[in-house]
Amino acid sequence: MLSSSPLPAGAQRGCFADLILANATIYTADPARPFAGAIAVRAGRVLRVGTYDSLKEFKGRDTYELNLSGNVVLPGFIDSHVHLIDGGLQLARVPLRGVRSKAEFISRVKGAVRDKHPGEWVRGGGWNNDFWGGDLPTAAWLDDISPDNPVWLSRMDGHMGLANSLAMKIAGIDKNTNDPVGGTIVRTTEREPTGLLVDAAMKLVFDVVREDSVNERREALLRASKHALMRGVTTVVDVGSYFPGTSEEQTWQDFSDVYVWAHSMGKMMIRVCLFFPMPTWPRVSDLIHERGRSLSRWIHLGGVKAFLDGSLGSSSAWFYEPYVDAPSNYGLQLLDMDVLLNATLESDKSGLQVAIHAIGDKANDMLLDMFDKVVSLNGTKDRRLRIEHAQHLSPGAAKRFGEHGIIASVQPDHLLDDADSAGKKIGVERAERSSYLFRSLLAGGAHLAFGSDWPVSDIYPLQAIRTAMSRKLPGWDEPWISAERLPLDDSLKAHTISAAYACFLDHVVGSLVEGKYADFVVLPSTSWREFAGDIPGHVLATYVNGKQAYP
Repeated sequence: MLSSSPLPAGAQRGCFADLILANATIYTADPARPFAGAIAVRAGRVLRVGTYDSLKEFKGRDTYELNLSGNVVLPGFIDSHVHLIDGGLQLARVPLRGVRSKAEFISRVKGAVRDKHPGEWVRGGGWNNDFWGGDLPTAAWLDDISPDNPVWLSRMDGHMGLANSLAMKIAGIDKNTNDPVGGTIVRTTEREPTGLLVDAAMKLVFDVVREDSVNERREALLRASKHALMRGVTTVVDVGSYFPGTSEEQTWQDFSDVYVWAHSMGKMMIRVCLFFPMPTWPRVSDLIHERGRSLSRWIHLGGVKAFLDGSLGSSSAWFYEPYVDAPSNYGLQLLDMDVLLNATLESDKSGLQVAIHAIGDKANDMLLDMFDKVVSLNGTKDRRLRIEHAQHLSPGAAKRFGEHGIIASVQPDHLLDDADSAGKKIGVERAERSSYLFRSLLAGGAHLAFGSDWPVSDIYPLQAIRTAMSRKLPGWDEPWISAERLPLDDSLKAHTISAAYACFLDHVVGSLVEGKYADFVVLPSTSWREFAGDIPGHVLATYVNGKQAYP
């Protein structure tokens, strides 16, 4: 009688792995097991993390084994704040990011105009006047090169844009046009519009610019998703196409016409957690009640978002003290606090997560005060209130985040745009006391979640991690506010497990532990020491659901 060998445990349970990563340097973002050498994946989820020997039982005839020769593996990056479809659209428009002179600015627009028929809109964005000395562009820069084409070019922060004279004519903007509430038409001393529109004033152009078609927005989602995967991003929090001056309806159209379409057609490539404009909170609440928070493994419903102020670069962030270069300007308050409080209370009662944009020190303090009221009136619960950006904080404000476990959803690469200009706008002492206080926020008990605000900054987690650790601009010898630098572990967590916590997805993504989705990136670094000493600028491969999604 022939004796039979016992079957491997994996075979006995009928769960051989689809994939085993072997001989890797795996950072799990799990405090119970920070590092491992191998991962087994089955049906898109992590089956086990550990040593290769502990996983061999899951190796079957059809298991694909990938020997990484020591390469570093990280959980898939989570970008906590993007405008995903707008980022995809921007990839196909006039690229003005990084332009460093008036001549280059004009040249890029001129090139785009050549490809347009008369009457077609020319759109672009990403310009930062601080890169060429601070002078703001005007319609006069554009009028000679675009006499037959309306032009609209958004500043890198999304809170200011430039229209040429034809665009202003179409929008009905002239010296007699009043500033809308929450916005500014920048003018000459003779009250003639210069072409620059700030915050809610941008709606004057948005109302007349040709809208992107559904097909264009669908293509933008696919383009944006591929770009994210190239950078190692597997999950994003999409705060929608909702800026001061824009329609609340666009985000909803993107949900129904773009995201639902992509999901039904099997075209989703990355996971998204969607936030909707706060004034539409009843619709969000009804949608979640009807369909649940997770429509699928790809699409999650997060909550609602609002704006309290503008941005530093557009001189519309709301401060206690005036701007040094404009002594009568304290920034813009975009919402009445009573209106915001009531909407937040109702959203919170409905179980929606609330995220509110605040950049200036006064805006952040007003939000912290308001969140105190929300907790007092609605009671204690796991609500994970979010402040988006939290860039400039008054003394003591960083500690207040910890009182209610508030999420500080921050963008390290905005630091690269502001370090040179902040001192000029609000004074060196104020800037160095208040700006991008990442370490202070963590010490105060805040939950730190990293993002990019793409297309304001590029979606680029490895660079954001480098920036948070070094706080150095290219060419700088010394860090900007060195005491606020973060160590590697905190920076990695802010783009992985803490970012997952910040959007209530920490049960399925953010770390490499059993049962979670097998989303991870492979880096060119071949040891942890090499990685920690020199953060690479690119990923070798990105995996979603245990399958290679890039390259």
